[in-house]
Amino acid sequence: MKASEDAVLDIRGLKTHFFTHGGAVKAVDGVDLRVEAGEILGLVGESGSGKSVTGFSIIGLIDPPGRVVDGSIRYRGEELVGAGEARLRALRGKEIAMIFQDPMMTLNPVLRIDTQMVEAVQAHEKVSHAAARERARETLARVGIPSPDERLATYPHQLSGGMRQRVAIAIALLNRPRLIVADEPTTALDVTIQAQILYEVRKLCRETGTALIWITHDLAVVSGLADNVSVMYAGRVVESGRTAQIVHAPAHPYTRGLIDSIPTRATHGTALRQISGMTPSLLHLPPGCAFRPRCAHATDQCLAPPAPTEPRPGVVTRCWHPLN
Repeated sequence: MKASEDAVLDIRGLKTHFFTHGGAVKAVDGVDLRVEAGEILGLVGESGSGKSVTGFSIIGLIDPPGRVVDGSIRYRGEELVGAGEARLRALRGKEIAMIFQDPMMTLNPVLRIDTQMVEAVQAHEKVSHAAARERARETLARVGIPSPDERLATYPHQLSGGMRQRVAIAIALLNRPRLIVADEPTTALDVTIQAQILYEVRKLCRETGTALIWITHDLAVVSGLADNVSVMYAGRVVESGRTAQIVHAPAHPYTRGLIDSIPTRATHGTALRQISGMTPSLLHLPPGCAFRPRCAHATDQCLAPPAPTEPRPGVVTRCWHPLN
């Protein structure tokens, strides 16, 4: 394996726990991720699998009672676990940007859009107000916002939810970051605008070498966007590899279940397959493989934690009974 300095982001053994009166919630429990320059990584899983907490951990946005308890997060060779708030603030927005699922986590409701975007530029670069505003206008146009000059003069409450999300995405792109963590940013957008956003982020990664982590529950989006995919379940990555390999021939039963739940032309008019049961409580995870109670292939061997294996070149899975 290459040295971590060769990657834009290299995460090893990350554990982020939330300490509650009921016990420790192991939201992220030993995650490994790696993203190269210009690469798009899809981070996929059901709600509660630990995807968003992994993203928040990268940029140091875990508040008490949560904290990173173990592991390493190296950004371009620099260790971020334990880094001071001043250093993290310098990286956020400039070199590492995050696009939140809720745009109001990015936008200030009492400031005009141009004020917020100009400040986002001038916080990291010494440029004139006019130059910063022009960059803001161009970026709004790139994400499909009509009449960008008019939108710059509005307040967030004057925009629709989809329009606010596009503004939030534009703010993330403003400073041409080296790493973007996108937490289901197109969920509220219609498919036409979603396609435009996906095109723009692919173009950005290809032209500038920006690395992107795209967090989503939608494998259909990931299949057309990401170079690699990591599938999370109950705080752990259960399968990872090249997107085409994972989508066309998943090795983990959970990944297979996610793919089978996607509607296709072949399933038109028929009931979609569902993964039986519910995701387990992160306070009381079952012993061994966390997916065991929902898995049709489970045996007594699954009572022991599965170690990572490579059922075929380039695909790593945590399963005692891989599908291929």
